[in-house]
Amino acid sequence: MKNKDAKQYIFTIIIILIALASMVTINFASFYRESKDELLALGHSNLKQETEQLKYYLSKGMNVLRVTSISVEYMMKAGATKEEIRDFLIDQSDRYSVDVDVNFTGIYGLFMNEYIDGIQWVPDDDYVPREREWYVVAKEAGGEPVIVPPYLDAQTNTIIISVCRLLYDDDSVISLDIYLNEVQTMMTDINMDGMGYGFIVDKNGLVVAHSEEPEKGKNYKNMQEMQELMTGVYDNSKDIFDVTIDGEKCTVFTEVIMNDWYVVMVVSNTKLFHDTWVMIVRNIIVCLVVFIIIVFLCAMLFRRLKWNMQMLEESRASKERLNDIIIQTLARTIDAKDKYTNGHSQRVAGYAREIAARMGKPESEIKEIYYAGLLHDVGKIHVPDSIINKPSKLTNEEFGYIKLHPIAGHHILRTMKENPKIAQGAKWHHERYDGKGYPNGLEGEDIPEIARIIGVADAYDAMTSYRSYRDVLPQETVRKEIEQGMGTQFDPEIAKIMIKMIDEDVNYSLCQKTEFKKNILVVDDETMNVEFIEIALKDEPQYNIYSVKNGHEALEIIQNVSIDIILLDIQMPDMDGFEAYRRLREKTEAPIVFMSVNKDFESIQKATDLGCDDYIVKPFLPKALVEILHSVVQNIEAP
Repeated sequence: MKNKDAKQYIFTIIIILIALASMVTINFASFYRESKDELLALGHSNLKQETEQLKYYLSKGMNVLRVTSISVEYMMKAGATKEEIRDFLIDQSDRYSVDVDVNFTGIYGLFMNEYIDGIQWVPDDDYVPREREWYVVAKEAGGEPVIVPPYLDAQTNTIIISVCRLLYDDDSVISLDIYLNEVQTMMTDINMDGMGYGFIVDKNGLVVAHSEEPEKGKNYKNMQEMQELMTGVYDNSKDIFDVTIDGEKCTVFTEVIMNDWYVVMVVSNTKLFHDTWVMIVRNIIVCLVVFIIIVFLCAMLFRRLKWNMQMLEESRASKERLNDIIIQTLARTIDAKDKYTNGHSQRVAGYAREIAARMGKPESEIKEIYYAGLLHDVGKIHVPDSIINKPSKLTNEEFGYIKLHPIAGHHILRTMKENPKIAQGAKWHHERYDGKGYPNGLEGEDIPEIARIIGVADAYDAMTSYRSYRDVLPQETVRKEIEQGMGTQFDPEIAKIMIKMIDEDVNYSLCQKTEFKKNILVVDDETMNVEFIEIALKDEPQYNIYSVKNGHEALEIIQNVSIDIILLDIQMPDMDGFEAYRRLREKTEAPIVFMSVNKDFESIQKATDLGCDDYIVKPFLPKALVEILHSVVQNIEAP
């Protein structure tokens, strides 16, 4: 008997060894691939963020020129003299270098056949404006603002670009010189946690800016050692590629600006994947230790069988809790896609669970129906946001996209083999009892019961939720619609249960609790920042924007207006944002998001310690602001 046990023990150890070795090999290979993909995605994301800041900076110069050119055109049309235009350009050149950006060095151009310079520079007698590149490029652009290719100022070792525009008379041209010192400063942020370096190069090979300043102004196209790198950079089909530089394998990330400039980040593969390999080696050692422990534990296997079974049960319960969290999170992700019906999936799941319980279903089936309710709209992930969030009536083509979401949801969920009914709920919850639904036109009890339950719950929530074009429908109207749909749209028996739930809900608590419109209070003393936020939210009709210039005004307005979210600047006169936050917290529980140019960790930690809902660094991307607001709203409305 002992010999048999020994053989069984050895056999078990061998099987475990093979299984562990296979698992480790597969997992580590998968881990390496995923880690590599994540690092590459992170690197590309970092570069993309810095590129967006570069685009924002360059667009600021374009906007300055556009505004100035409109003013000059107006003056010319109004009969202004050349002296008046000169005075205006001098005044604007001084103002922009002080109020907008010190690198905006002067406005000049050809106006009414005379060269006029905002910094009062007098050209040589042989200076012919119409032969200058800024004039030629502006003429070719035909009235659109355009950037002249950069050049290196030999005296200051600074890269300069000119932004120019042809005026209405088809002869006059206005131009703005910009020193790219700020762009050079931005280059220090282009790296992977301090690894690698970044640079900007134009289509002619000129290095516009570089993390290592001595490289600035070089022409990489003319350098033999840079040929392989530049070939990859100019290949627009790849934004991530490998290249060998000075005998070392490197990963290169690229982004294109204005179809003429290329933002590049170069990182050594040795440094980039160093931590990954260290982790793999460390985990291999850990696995060997684990195997030794497993061998020891196997010797005690039979005596600890009961204990192992108990641990297995706890593991099953933990997995079930994890599944529940994942499904809940996925449901919230689905609802977050539709800014008009936040919380829809959770409410539908709750109504479906209550219907199933009243039908006498066992607990396991009730839970399955609840999960089906949470995931019934998962197919909307495939529907464009512009259609889901369209505030007006959908076209037939757009509604056709909406009608595809049950099919998409079915294919997403059908891999859940243990719970096949969840996929059924997603696919057929828009079928009608009279056979006039979609996607298959099923009729009566041919429609799976789980889909009939969700169909009633879904329709009920659609009527008891806010829309961009209406409020929650009156309870009497909802009851009447459910009653009239018995036998046509709804299973009559399930509809009766829903009507009974409505009759018992004397306080009309079964509905969306929060209103669609959200009032946002912007507290910022800079009008430009407020205007930027208004532009960023112009396509978000659910937000009403109120703005004040300081904390005192904010404290006054919240006494008279119901504010849902507060965007609070930190650097303000008289009362800074932190003090304003403390005093606002005494008056309101509305979420507060700090806005600041400070991106030091001390400021962020101070804001976090105060309990702010988020911290956004200016200048920020419009989409980042919208995402933060949507997330804050979702947390407000989360059941």
